[in-house]
Amino acid sequence: MMKAVIAIDLGASSGRVMVGYLESGKIRLEEFHRFQNQQVVHGNESCWDLYSILEEIKVGINKVIATGIEVCSLGIDTWGVDFVLLDKFGKHLGEFVSYRDARTEGVQDKLLADSQLSLQDIYRATGIQFLSFNTINQLKAIADQQPEWFGDIDTLLFIPDYLNYKLSGVKHCEYTNASTSQLLDCKEKVWSSELIKACGAKIDWFLPPTMPNRIVGQYHVGEVQIPVCSVASHDTASAVAATPIAHENMAYLSSGTWSLVGIESLEPYTGDLAYQYNLTNEGGVDGRYRVLKNIMGLWLIQRIKAENPSLTFPDIAALARQAQPFKYIVNPNDNDFLNPASMTQAIKNWFKKRDLDAPESLSEVIRCIYDSLVLAYDKVLFELAEVTGKEIKELRIVGGGTQDNFLNQLCADVCRIPVSTEPTEASALGNVINQFIACDVIRSLEEGRQIIDASSDVKHFSANPIEGLEQIKSQFQQIIK
Repeated sequence: MMKAVIAIDLGASSGRVMVGYLESGKIRLEEFHRFQNQQVVHGNESCWDLYSILEEIKVGINKVIATGIEVCSLGIDTWGVDFVLLDKFGKHLGEFVSYRDARTEGVQDKLLADSQLSLQDIYRATGIQFLSFNTINQLKAIADQQPEWFGDIDTLLFIPDYLNYKLSGVKHCEYTNASTSQLLDCKEKVWSSELIKACGAKIDWFLPPTMPNRIVGQYHVGEVQIPVCSVASHDTASAVAATPIAHENMAYLSSGTWSLVGIESLEPYTGDLAYQYNLTNEGGVDGRYRVLKNIMGLWLIQRIKAENPSLTFPDIAALARQAQPFKYIVNPNDNDFLNPASMTQAIKNWFKKRDLDAPESLSEVIRCIYDSLVLAYDKVLFELAEVTGKEIKELRIVGGGTQDNFLNQLCADVCRIPVSTEPTEASALGNVINQFIACDVIRSLEEGRQIIDASSDVKHFSANPIEGLEQIKSQFQQIIK
């Protein structure tokens, strides 16, 4: 008998309302509604248009309802770190500010100075990679500004929890998204009162984090009632849930707007070496840890495409092939690339600021991005192996980036290990199997992964030799110091 759920998968540039079907041991997805998710400027702040997002979600759900499909539940996954502040009446306070807003520039240094905490203190407690836009820094920025509504704050909800609240009327806090905040004790999986105080927030604002894969409320449309499921609401947590990790020596790359390179672990790594490498220990399904590092990812390519709307993504990969490999290399995680007016100019300026020869043609800029990304992936794989003591023998790429075979092959060539790809719709599929687990249709995460693997058209890439690769890697190491 066929089972179905609604997966609402929100990314930094678009959102989709999809139905996931399980029948005869195979999962398939059907897209019912797609919409743009672009940042808007309110005042001087870069914000999400959550009003529009919520309405688009409802449009998509209504399209599903109109077909008469019976669904077990619906679930939402989104990006991490961002949140909504509510007063005691449930009304939101301030704007829906995006993590790409400039308000957190320099805030981490001020937080350390004001709290007298060290970076090591924060890392040992949370195990989270230091990024300027982490929730801890966003809250510190708000606390320092002391907006007129600051005293009215009653509850903090992360973006997917807020959207679930608007659909069901139930407030809750899902663990995987909460873990990205740099405010959660990663070993105890509870809020750190010390860190919450350090950023100027109050512990009373925070609901207890709860594990995903459970029904939290109901969404009513006329006479139709759909259970709202709390899935692994951080999109990467859902993507990793959908990744068929075959053995402990396999790493994953969730390849999308952000590139997340990591392993799955039953324990966090918060020692000195993990701190030195700035690895993150984000929450996963079943209390597992996603030991990984965030890399700026295909955001750089997406911005190039936005500046050159006539180009398709295959066109962009073709341009990269035309340029000399590894002639220009940057640090793809440089803050200059977080939200520039022009990514092309930002890449060129990166070299000029350092009195280095800069790429001139568009193909050289694009090739620079590709080469720099895969060198960053390789470096993280090396760091993961050192920290965990486990040799990385294989890489599984999931997410939208799997469609870029040029990038997939380049990963195999530079990382010197076999690469396999699929599923492309990893976040949505993870969302789906999370719901099927909550609805007792699938018994476990492992069963869900086996179903996804059997439903995927897996591609394999073997490493080709690159002349002077070790010298290229050494050059990259010098660049990112």
